[in-house]
Amino acid sequence: MIDLDYKAIQFIREHRVARLATADSSGQPQVVPICYVFEGGAIYSPIDEKPKRVSPYRLRRVRNVESNNRVSLVIDDYSDDWSRLAWLIVDGRAEIIEPEREEHALAVQWLQEKYQQYKLMSLGDRPMIKITPEHIASWKAQEG
Repeated sequence: MIDLDYKAIQFIREHRVARLATADSSGQPQVVPICYVFEGGAIYSPIDEKPKRVSPYRLRRVRNVESNNRVSLVIDDYSDDWSRLAWLIVDGRAEIIEPEREEHALAVQWLQEKYQQYKLMSLGDRPMIKITPEHIASWKAQEG
């Protein structure tokens, strides 16, 4: 785990969506948008109940994390006014957190506090992705 400065923590917590990049064991990348919560120095993203074509454990991002735990997460602000652009990239290691773990139950609570939609979903019996940040890079068009 790395020490994050206040501005990075604030940027991560204020945003509601990010793009998660994973790769399989051969290096084939995949990027998906995710909902997440940042607590205790880690980022948690559920495998929620939104319609999916396969079971949670067969999702490509889950299989990728299981075979190659190196991930990147992009959180950004886009605007047609390019003086308002900003981004933060988290590079780290991911793992699948199983429902039996106390950490999983805490992450479910945090996610339900951040996203009202998750109060109506059964996250407690589904796997979750935990990302432990190892490096952060950020950029902002204008400081302020």
